[in-house]
Amino acid sequence: MTDAAMPPTGPPPGGVADIRRPTIAHAHLRRRYAAERRFKLYGLASIAVAGLVLLLLIGSIVSKGYSAFWQYYVQIDITFAAEELNPNGGQVEDTTVRSADYLKLVRDGLKHAFPDATKSRRDRRALYGLVSANSDVVLRNMVLDDPSIIGTTRNVWLKLSDDMDTFAKGNIKRNLPESDRRVSDQEIGWYDILASQDRITARFNIDLFRNGDSREPEEAGIYGALIGSILTLTVTLLVSFPIGVMTAVYLEEFAPKNRWTDLIEVNINNLAAVPSIVFGLLGLAVFLNFFGLPRSAPLVGGLVLALMTLPTIIITARSALKAVPPSIREAALGLGASPLQVVAHHVLPLAMPGVLTGTIIGMAQALGETAPLLMIGMVAFIVDVPQGFTDPATVLPVQIYIWADSPERAFVERTSAAIMILLGFLVLMNLVAVVLRRKFERRW
Repeated sequence: MTDAAMPPTGPPPGGVADIRRPTIAHAHLRRRYAAERRFKLYGLASIAVAGLVLLLLIGSIVSKGYSAFWQYYVQIDITFAAEELNPNGGQVEDTTVRSADYLKLVRDGLKHAFPDATKSRRDRRALYGLVSANSDVVLRNMVLDDPSIIGTTRNVWLKLSDDMDTFAKGNIKRNLPESDRRVSDQEIGWYDILASQDRITARFNIDLFRNGDSREPEEAGIYGALIGSILTLTVTLLVSFPIGVMTAVYLEEFAPKNRWTDLIEVNINNLAAVPSIVFGLLGLAVFLNFFGLPRSAPLVGGLVLALMTLPTIIITARSALKAVPPSIREAALGLGASPLQVVAHHVLPLAMPGVLTGTIIGMAQALGETAPLLMIGMVAFIVDVPQGFTDPATVLPVQIYIWADSPERAFVERTSAAIMILLGFLVLMNLVAVVLRRKFERRW
């Protein structure tokens, strides 16, 4: 019995392996630490690659779009001839002024600046193409604002045409063969003469922010699309926010836990992953074909985007309500509050920062959507700025889509500039969401 209890005195089994055991353990640790270091390096490399791709994307957009924020002008001596603007003499009539041929005044000013360029019809067409096709509107507005200029000669700054503006910005290289560029050697010569006379200048392109869409790139702006986006998002917010919050409150605080509520929750989660174009098809079938709402209107666009945004708001609102500790509910109920008072006076105010954050994220997602709006006709060419929710309108993403499909080179920079503005709005909305979350967030 004693012998059996005594520890063995001979060499332990596998004595050689036991002597090497610490070395094997250290080798395993070294391999584990090396694997962890490699994993960290892989993660850092992935972040670096993603950041590099993002920088390349943003750099490409900025390099193509920053030049759209200024516009080149040319100074032309315009004679506001009385025989053209007030042929009957006497008091200036508004109707006569509005119907006058201001395009002839522009062409006369160009021919006066380059009298040798009027020998052939081809030269005259090239000369008239130096300035924007809407230059006559500038002269008409000048006369309407101040009729006293009739009969005088004024130095007027007119926009260069889209091709000449592109050339002035360096996007058309003069060292290319004439057959490979849209600007001829003759037009470049005229430009150089005007530049040597200090008749060419660059100004901030304020018209990009105050004009609607136009067939002429130098006149096209985002104001109409911006107002359309604001009206559309207003409808989206007014519809999706109250319905989404009330749905989340009911499902989280009042709905019984049964198969029907489970089915509703599954469907809400599935709707959050449905492609946006499906909501566009739904809007086309229901709002346009069945209810007969106006096509290409912010009202319809807002309703479609509200359907798309609802799942996001419901899911985030439910998460915010779950984050409120049960002790808040129990304390309020213990003091005699009704279940509705508990939710309205205690739970919902505490969850509101998270609800607002989710709502802003959902609205930012809606701001960048294009596919559902294309299905309801908001891809139409809209020149006028919408004045109401039922007026024809477009939005910034659709405006970008329209300009990207245009063949003119000058629309490339405006497309990139509109993308920069849209990204700016998206970043601003996400920053607001982050600020709200950090300012009102409660840690329990």
